[in-house]
Parts: sequence; C-alpha cells; structure tokens
Amino acid sequence: MDSEQEPRLRSVVSYVKRGGRMTVGQERAWERLWPQLGRSVADLGAGPIDFDAWFGRPAPVILEIGSGMGETTSQLAASAPEVNYVAVEVYEAGLGQLMLRAEKLGVDNLRLLHGDAVVLLSEHIAPGSLAGVRIFFPDPWPKKRHHKRRLVQPDFVGLVASRLASGGTLHLATDWENYAEQMLAVCTGEPALRNRFDGWAPRPQWRPVTKFEQRAEQEGRVSHDLIFEKVAAP
Repeated sequence: MDSEQEPRLRSVVSYVKRGGRMTVGQERAWERLWPQLGRSVADLGAGPIDFDAWFGRPAPVILEIGSGMGETTSQLAASAPEVNYVAVEVYEAGLGQLMLRAEKLGVDNLRLLHGDAVVLLSEHIAPGSLAGVRIFFPDPWPKKRHHKRRLVQPDFVGLVASRLASGGTLHLATDWENYAEQMLAVCTGEPALRNRFDGWAPRPQWRPVTKFEQRAEQEGRVSHDLIFEKVAAP
C-alpha cells in the first residue's frame, strides 16, 4: 500500500491519554529497563521498524494494541517465547508496570512502544509483516454520541489488515455487547479478512482473565472474542 492509498485515520487515535503519576517502582523500571525494551513512536524516525534487529532474532511478530497495566500482556509474552511480542500503549504508568511484570516473569521476548498505534501502523509497520494483532478490551465509549471515537472502525481495520501477513490474525475482545456487534460488523465488512468462526470465537483458554474482566462479569457484562484471519491475495 503506497502513501497515497493509506487510510486517513489521524482524526481517530488509538487512545485517550489519561493522567496519573508513576509509582516509584514504575519510575525505576523506566530508568533500568526502558533503554533496552522501549521506544517512543514519536522518535522512531522514517520507515518501518526492523523487529529482527531490535529483538536480536527473526521470529513472528505479534502486536498488542493497548496493553493497559500489562497484566495480560506479560503473561501472553511469557507463554509464547517463540514469538517477538510487541505492545503499544500511551499510558506511561501502564508501560512501567508492564516492565515490572515482565521482569518478574523473566520475559525476554517483549518490546514496548509508547504512543499512538494508528501512527505506528501507518508509518512504522511494514505491510504484510505481522503474524497477529490483538486488541483486548479497548475503550468502549459506551455513550452513543461517542461511538465515533471507538478504535475499531472500517478504515482502522483496513489498515490493520494491510499489515497482517497472509494467514495472520486479528483477535478482538470486549465486554460491551454493542461494541462487540460493531466489531463483528466492521471486520466482516473488510474483504481482506475472514472470520475463523461462525460469529463469536470460543473464549481461548490461553487469554488470561484479568481483574477488569472479572469485574465486568460481576456487573453482568459478557465478554466476546472475535478472531479474523488475513486471506491470501488473489
């Protein structure tokens, strides 16, 4: 996909930046671990990231958009040492906490990016280079007038699909019924993707249940997973 064909996505960003100070432990994690594990999207320069060089090895790249406080991300990276796991998040305290969790688990196949996933995908991820993209419990923007701010929109999904390798997967999860239905409709409408299941995907046992998801269940919200696959070009 050349630059003239890139979707115009700057009006919808992948996050809403929230305040919050880092703890002492998170600040120390930034000092000790960020130079090796992290980069700022704003400082990447031109062109795609050389993930093989950054990880020091060639391996399939999984990108998780919105890693939050890293509870799920650290466990997923630890359970799949054969992949190069990349997390992009805007919340600095969350990245600090993720580094602490990863260090505790002895994870060495994880790299972190601080900034907007839309910019990352548009400018710094090569087309057809990702084995998978995961978006777990993005901001649901539950009020109807705010639905336009949701991340999972047709242009964004088209951009994600363009960065997936043939057979690569887009895995989504949300506990908001209306957003789940929107995700299903949007992904079904993307011609480069096909649903691996007839509707919702069975909840994978390997996706950890977070405190956030447990709270959603206590409040009566059911989580839905969707797994779409990049189809081979004709």
